[in-house]
Amino acid sequence: MAPKTSIVGTAEAWESGALGKSAEFVRKVHADTENKIDQALGLQAISIRLPKAVIETFKMIAGMHGVGYQPLMRDALCRFAEAEMKSLLLGAVEVQRQQKQMRSRLAKAEETTVVPPPPKKLKKAA
Repeated sequence: MAPKTSIVGTAEAWESGALGKSAEFVRKVHADTENKIDQALGLQAISIRLPKAVIETFKMIAGMHGVGYQPLMRDALCRFAEAEMKSLLLGAVEVQRQQKQMRSRLAKAEETTVVPPPPKKLKKAA
């Protein structure tokens, strides 16, 4: 088997964009391929209207991180949804804990409460 050869600096060239960004090699993938990729990644295209300032802010942040603004928005939305679900679930658990604690306190109060006997009926005078 022949030894594997590689071009020196290839990984860096791909990362820097020296390779792979030529317009002559760009082509749109077939819609079927795009759908298969979306399905494999669990993605769904949506349309949303956002304030221009928010989009520009995401573009600026994305540029600083060297990523696209749409993947950055997707990541931010995923992180928000996950954090919000955790917060809601923790809140529900806390409510259940408080309800259980209250029921326990009520049960103890009922155990220690002395119920006086009912008053005796007075006999009517003849």
